[in-house]
Amino acid sequence: MEKQSKPDGRKTLVLTGASRGIGHAAVRRFSSEGWRVLTLSRQPFDDNCPWPEGAANHVQVDLGDADSLGLAVADIRARLEEDGGYLHALVNNAGISPKLDGGRRPNSIDTPMQVWRQVFQVNFFAPLLLARGLFEELNAAQGAIVNVTSIAGVRVHPFAGSAYATSKAALASLTREMAADFGPHGIRVNAIAPGEIETSILSPGTEGMIKDIPLRRLGDTKEVADTIYYLCSDAASYVNGAEVHVNGGQHV
Repeated sequence: MEKQSKPDGRKTLVLTGASRGIGHAAVRRFSSEGWRVLTLSRQPFDDNCPWPEGAANHVQVDLGDADSLGLAVADIRARLEEDGGYLHALVNNAGISPKLDGGRRPNSIDTPMQVWRQVFQVNFFAPLLLARGLFEELNAAQGAIVNVTSIAGVRVHPFAGSAYATSKAALASLTREMAADFGPHGIRVNAIAPGEIETSILSPGTEGMIKDIPLRRLGDTKEVADTIYYLCSDAASYVNGAEVHVNGGQHV
């Protein structure tokens, strides 16, 4: 089935976790290519953000609240009607990694179960529910889904807690399952697994990990955004079910 788009040829992206870091970089990358970007985050739109049509294309949603997420899906679908009901890409970038009292790393022994449930709701169930809720629009456009996992999903990380790491490992597995389930409908599903990316919210001590990264540096958010864009583009038209490591070789 041939990909469909608006009569003017413009494509549409739905992006979660758009308010900072990798999300901001992804907005810049897709906007520079002429895409309409529907951004989702817990925060209202910041008027200082320079994105074209940004305020009109922002959906404020708490991904940790099932009711809020359901309302957001209905809102997104209504907005997509303006584009003929087509969604060309869904990028599940939002994620939470809470700390315990005193900034302690949450482990699998004493992390409260409500923290585990909250982390899995945002990091695992929200991507699944968004993909299911927007299936018809993705199908219409023969679109792509990119789930943002993490290097913490494949190895014990000194800062990311057990709930976060486990949720990202589950999301990687879900990506494979979705690739098998969505693929026959012409929807590609892939993941990227960032490593240590230089953002404004780096955990103290991250710089000390550079010696263990083969490229001997932190990653840049633009490098992650470029990989996301590739997976959503026609250049990756036969890439399905992959998890691309964007970590300078840290996983080897």
